Amino acid sequence: MVDVEINNDAKDVLNYLIPLVRENSFEKWIREFRICDKAEYEKVIKPETKPEKGDLRMGEVVRQVSELTNGEAIIVTDVGQNQMYAARYYKFTRPNSLVTSGGMGTMGFGLPAAVGAKIGSPDKPVVAFIGDGGFQMTIQELGTILHYNVPVKIIILNNSFLGMVRQWQDMFFQKRYASTELVNPDFVMIANGFKIPAKRVSKREELKDSIAELLAAKGPFLLDIIIEKEGNVFPMVEPGSSVSEIRLTY
Repeated sequence: MVDVEINNDAKDVLNYLIPLVRENSFEKWIREFRICDKAEYEKVIKPETKPEKGDLRMGEVVRQVSELTNGEAIIVTDVGQNQMYAARYYKFTRPNSLVTSGGMGTMGFGLPAAVGAKIGSPDKPVVAFIGDGGFQMTIQELGTILHYNVPVKIIILNNSFLGMVRQWQDMFFQKRYASTELVNPDFVMIANGFKIPAKRVSKREELKDSIAELLAAKGPFLLDIIIEKEGNVFPMVEPGSSVSEIRLTY
C-alpha cells in the first residue's frame, strides 16, 4: 500500500465535502433495470436455456453442463457462438475457471487450450465447448490426447455452420450465406479412431444422461451434439448502434 500524504488544505476540503454526501439507493434506476432483466429472460434466456420443443440449443447444453458440474469445472471455449454461450450461461463459482481467447484469438484455440488446462489442473474437470468449424482446425490434437491420455471432456456444438459468421450474414445481409455452411465429417468415428470414446446426441431426452456419461468418464470423452442450425446469439448491439438500441430478438 502506498501512503498518501494529505495537506491541510485538502483535509479542510474533505471535512467540508464528506458530511454533504448522502446515501442514495437509486431505486428508480435499479427498478428500470429489473424491468429490462425480466424482458431479457422472457425473450432470450428462457427460450435459449429451457426450450420445450424444436432442435437442441447451445444455451441448454451449457446450462446442463453447468448444473451437472455445480459450476465448478474449468471451461475452455473455442471462438464464435460457442464462446459467447459458454461465457453467458455457465454459472461459474470459482475464479480463473474460464479459458478463452476473448477477442484476441482465432478458431482452433479450444482443443489445444483444453489439453493445456487439464495438464495444468489435473485434479479439476475440464470441459471444452467447441464449434464444428473450429474443431476441424486443430482436430489433430486428438493425437496429443491419445498419446498422453489427457482426460479432457470435449463437447462439439455442431450446427453445420461457421455460426458467428452465418449470424452476421443472416441479420445484416439477408441470409446471403457465403462459405459458412459446412459439410462435416463423422466426428464420432474420428474420435474412435484416436481411441477416444464418443457419442452423438440429437434428441433433448438424451442430453442430460449423455453429459453425465461424459463427465463420469475416467479418460477423455467426446460428445458431438447436433444443435439448431440457424440459432443466433442475443442480446447484441448492431454495428454503429448505441447500447440503448440493443436487440433481444431477430
